[in-house]
Amino acid sequence: MNKVSCLLSAGLLAVLSPLQAAEKVVVYNWSEYIPEGVTDRFTEETGIEVEYVTFESNEVMYSKLQLQKGAGYDVIVPSTYYVSKMSKEGLLQAIDQSQLKNFGHLDPTLLDKSYDPGNQFSVPYLWGSTGIAINTEVVPADGIDAWADLWDPKWESSLLLTDDVREVFHMALSINGHSPNTTNPEEIRQAYEKLRSLMPNVLVFNSDAPREPYMAGDVNLGMIWNGEAIMAQEENPALQYVYPAEGTIFWVDSFAIPKGAANPSAAHKFIDFMLQPEIARLCVEEIGYATPNKSGFELLDEDTRGNKTIFPDASIIQAGTFQQDVGEAINLYNDYWEKLKTGQ
Repeated sequence: MNKVSCLLSAGLLAVLSPLQAAEKVVVYNWSEYIPEGVTDRFTEETGIEVEYVTFESNEVMYSKLQLQKGAGYDVIVPSTYYVSKMSKEGLLQAIDQSQLKNFGHLDPTLLDKSYDPGNQFSVPYLWGSTGIAINTEVVPADGIDAWADLWDPKWESSLLLTDDVREVFHMALSINGHSPNTTNPEEIRQAYEKLRSLMPNVLVFNSDAPREPYMAGDVNLGMIWNGEAIMAQEENPALQYVYPAEGTIFWVDSFAIPKGAANPSAAHKFIDFMLQPEIARLCVEEIGYATPNKSGFELLDEDTRGNKTIFPDASIIQAGTFQQDVGEAINLYNDYWEKLKTGQ
């Protein structure tokens, strides 16, 4: 190569290197689970590009990470019991809290839980509930205040259930008087039998955007996440959210870093950015779920802080149950789940 060619090559490399070396963080999150423009704000603030990928269920996310041995993503957002499951299986790496200057904004009452003592592997992002949705323009709200009411034969081929094995079994276990976190094979079998009797009433399973069938008028009764109810109510105020008498399903979705993350430093920066009180406020206002960020909560207007669909009373929380890891029993749940959905 002559001297001119060397100089040209060096110049070309100088132009390409910044593009090739651009830092990136790959975020794997639930669909519609971050306010529009937030990832752009992160890039503007840090110079780190965001590759944003979505999943529709914990099971899909877990299977992908398991297949890839914890590689492919820098930040993931598993729900409560999946943090425990994935950390035990070595799919997560420890969080370095010294890199999170905004960690102190989090409410201590939502930290150090049984699914992740000391928050070694997770940082709470949003928390919420799964309850009953009623389109009161079509279905009278009177008399529907419990999971058991969904079993009424008059709702044949009309219900929506979330496409989530643990949430659906939660209903039947609660009605039967058993813990929604049970590992007892006989109690799980009884719940399966109870759910078999519900199937004639079920029209659709949906965990992508459960609000959409309600908004389209395809269904008027069934399960829904509280944040989806909030978003649906913006277009249809007649949609009512009900905390079931047997107890509500509660969960916490948290940031975690997979074991094989290519850029854990950028992952910590992304998580810390999302812990900023202003970003936490925006998440509540745009997505409709409760924030564990106490400083962000204080930035909300009075109407939002007082919205019981987002922030339920302490008595509702106390009567409900947060999901926990059920260990090997999840295989039994999944076996019955497949039978349930295939009509066996």
